[in-house]
Amino acid sequence: MKKSLIILFTILGVIFNAQLIKTKRGIVSLEGIHVAKVSNKGSIYTFMDLKETPIYTIEFIDKSVVDSVRDSYIKLNRIYNQEKTLDLDYISPSAFSGDEKSAVYTCIKGLKIIDERGINVKNLDDLFKDMPKRKLDTKTKEAYTTKTKIDKLNITVNNVGEILSNGIPVGYFTNLPVSFGSEDTVSDKTFVDIEIYDAKSKFIGKYITTTKQLKTAGGKSFTLFREMSGRASILKFPTYKAIAERMAIMDPNFIKIKEKVEVGEVVKDGVQK
Repeated sequence: MKKSLIILFTILGVIFNAQLIKTKRGIVSLEGIHVAKVSNKGSIYTFMDLKETPIYTIEFIDKSVVDSVRDSYIKLNRIYNQEKTLDLDYISPSAFSGDEKSAVYTCIKGLKIIDERGINVKNLDDLFKDMPKRKLDTKTKEAYTTKTKIDKLNITVNNVGEILSNGIPVGYFTNLPVSFGSEDTVSDKTFVDIEIYDAKSKFIGKYITTTKQLKTAGGKSFTLFREMSGRASILKFPTYKAIAERMAIMDPNFIKIKEKVEVGEVVKDGVQK
């Protein structure tokens, strides 16, 4: 009985202390009092005072980091002082994030820049003085670390299947399908695995076309571009560039970054390039 009463009073306390937030026809209300106005153009929301003076904008960002890892956050920008833009986490009152409700809810509950008196410019400015750090989970942090490494490698694949890092040949593909050159993705239904060699013709690994898996010469394996569609897991066709990038991450000896990329001459079919 005592435990039930504690739970009841806890629920009632949450209900009575919760602020009633509403947005209708671009007017933001707290407990029935108009406090701000909002308009949007695409994913960018402009917040104004009740005199319709623009104060700041919030832009929703949803991007792929690497592989199937995505990152969703907001960019906060003051209209009257645009020397800085903040990347911040946001909160959503429902399962549908990245909409007007999320923008308003984040401003009131998360960032505390809208209160019962309107847009709190002092709190807004304080955010830019003491910029909060984003709370990234381990998976997203690892994805950004991987992306940084990939960006430094600056890998490209030319029209004869050579792999280049910062413009220097570092390896090549073999067993390329007939669609290579006209398509940048491996979409041919072939049972022949695409192999990867380094600049000295040492076997680095292969892309198994039937399972869409990468496997290094040392036995490491990785499935490229696994994404979620609803509750179903689907595999998307990878690009040759993505295959080379992931192989370089899986085998650090494949391409080494120093002051500049250092490799030997590319040898293919016994002929130096």
